[in-house]
Amino acid sequence: PIKSGPGIHMVYHSSLNDRTDCQIVCGCAMLPIKTTTRGPAPLAPEAEDDIIDEVLTYFKANVLFKHFEVKGTADRVLIYLTLYVTQCLKKLEGQPSPTEALKALTAMAHEAFQLPGDAGFSLGSFFPGPQNAQEADLCRAYLKQLREEMGRRLITKVYNDDGEPSKFWLVFSKRRFMNKTL
Repeated sequence: PIKSGPGIHMVYHSSLNDRTDCQIVCGCAMLPIKTTTRGPAPLAPEAEDDIIDEVLTYFKANVLFKHFEVKGTADRVLIYLTLYVTQCLKKLEGQPSPTEALKALTAMAHEAFQLPGDAGFSLGSFFPGPQNAQEADLCRAYLKQLREEMGRRLITKVYNDDGEPSKFWLVFSKRRFMNKTL
């Protein structure tokens, strides 16, 4: 998933870009995820890495880049979730415990948010808008499910066993992936 060469930065792309068995919604692959959160995403086997695992694995490297070339429909999900993790980290800065943090991130996942095609959607050049209201609803449900599951898993990365937040994660709350925010 690494692209390198003279003058080319090493950006991590999704290994799931080659999947052809996924429904496409607003240019994003509806990838299977490991979750108990209700939503339209198919369930992934526990033994396999899903897109959320990839985002968390590549986050610290990818967030440093200002440019990201989309190689496939899974890369769009990776871009969206990378920006969402940054938003989550900002929210976690004031949270004293993992329990409070989970409440804050779950509430944030359920807040109203912009979709591809909306005037305020910051990634408009990367995502095509929905073809109809049904696709918009499906996209909203999928992104909401991803946001909620990402919040759950991020808590386990950011908070140490003693309940203290890791400065090695929170330091990235100030980074702007591709100079964008959600």
